Amino acid sequence: MREDRSDVLIVGGGIAGIATAIDLLDGDKSVLLLDRDRESAFGGLARESFGGMFFVDSPEQRRQGIRDSTDLARRDWMSFAEFGADDHWPRAWADAYVQRCTADVYRWVRGFGVRFLPVVNWVERGEFRPGNSVPRFHVAWGTGKGIAETLIAALLGHKNAGRLTIRFNRRVERLLTRGGRIEGVAGVDETTGAPFEAHAEHIVVAAGGINGDLGRVRQNWHRDWGNPPAELLNGSHRFADGRLHDAVAASGGALTHLDRMWNYAAGVHHPRPRKQNHGLSLVPPRSALWLNWRGERIGPQPLVSGFDTRRLVTDICAQERQYSWQIMNMKIALKELAVSGAEHNPSIREKRRLGFLRDILFGNRWLVQEMLTHCRDFVTATTLPELVIKMNALQGDQAVQLDRVTDAVTQYDATIARGASLMNDEQLRRIGALRQYRGDRIRLCEFQPISAANALPLIAVREFIISRKSLGGIMTDLRSRVLDAAGRPIEGLYAVGEAAGFGGGGVHGLRALEGTFLGGCVLSGRIAAAAIDDRTSFLDG
Repeated sequence: MREDRSDVLIVGGGIAGIATAIDLLDGDKSVLLLDRDRESAFGGLARESFGGMFFVDSPEQRRQGIRDSTDLARRDWMSFAEFGADDHWPRAWADAYVQRCTADVYRWVRGFGVRFLPVVNWVERGEFRPGNSVPRFHVAWGTGKGIAETLIAALLGHKNAGRLTIRFNRRVERLLTRGGRIEGVAGVDETTGAPFEAHAEHIVVAAGGINGDLGRVRQNWHRDWGNPPAELLNGSHRFADGRLHDAVAASGGALTHLDRMWNYAAGVHHPRPRKQNHGLSLVPPRSALWLNWRGERIGPQPLVSGFDTRRLVTDICAQERQYSWQIMNMKIALKELAVSGAEHNPSIREKRRLGFLRDILFGNRWLVQEMLTHCRDFVTATTLPELVIKMNALQGDQAVQLDRVTDAVTQYDATIARGASLMNDEQLRRIGALRQYRGDRIRLCEFQPISAANALPLIAVREFIISRKSLGGIMTDLRSRVLDAAGRPIEGLYAVGEAAGFGGGGVHGLRALEGTFLGGCVLSGRIAAAAIDDRTSFLDG
């Protein structure tokens, strides 16, 4: 059996594990990093992400004249999270994040060369309760792939890289204990099938959440959402299966809030799937009509993205059939349709300025054509009757009713035709409000009728709930130490990133303000490294 030894052992090669390793090397620690994936996938789910990060009072905000503060951000966070009375550590981590994200995450990644788009995005504004009062979603130039590759380069090029060992294709299955202390891990080398053990004074769990295992997602489905949908898509990492959660629990660690997860409402089947139930998360066009499985407009509060993602999921899960349709036309699709993640944003991912400007000015024709041609959830037609026939053919029944779709489209278009002063429709009011901010205006149509002859063809998209991120996880204190059920630290054991619910076992509460996932990975990883290195100045903020 192969055995490795080091000062610190990190399980998981995503952004949380990488950030932890970089700071540990700064402190001259020897580091062994074990990752289950292949070397070419080093960086985890961050490589596939859009690369948005939540910062408070950043230089980009200031250049736009956005006045932000930690007090305002904390107020927004606490509103959206709806923490319970017993959520001591999640609340403490929320306070720490809003206080430290710009100093200890933004400046840190900028120091390695990560840059952000000049216009800050404004998402999760809040609907029935306040969300982001101001724009805070900073998109990395290069997407999450660029962030991952920049930090990997910093890790591999570190002056103490000789003290770093990385082993890929290692499936860790359990923690090893000696004398009442966690002192190693055991598992299998998936390239050879051979067992291995690795030993260290400190173990850091950075292995992601549970949302890549749809069975676990269904088992932990939140009561607000009723029963899990019959069809659920997977937008998480294929190895985010909760295996390390089980190992930590078996060693006495506390798991909390596993029913809190960040799923999305507009998932479609990946045109070129790489795993079972592989899905893509659309950025739902705001000018599209969101309909239920029959073709009725979901309401009475219409579904519009960018305000409260959890509410979108809740309302769709409340339907008799828990999938939905969005109806739009080509003009709306070209202007507004987007897919979250690096894969389908090549101009930003590859840092092609001209391509990015072309997509903004003339519409993302490549993406629309890709979805229309290769995604099975898209259908198109020149008339509503023809479109409904194709929608029903896609679903394999006659559930979508032409009269209901026609009524929804006709009433919406008629409201637009009355003029801006008479648009008594909540979706149109929101579009008007969204267009006041230039970050939204450049990607949002101005009151576009669905059936306009000059905007055809019509497009219908069948959308499913897609599993994405775990908001709960391993309970940790503000030193990223794993806690037992009595709240006592387990000696030698730490958890960071999504494995720890991005800190404390649930730093986001019920909802995320977005951009706090990558940032939470970095901050919790850096805090774990400081605790192991006993750097009290960093731990004290």
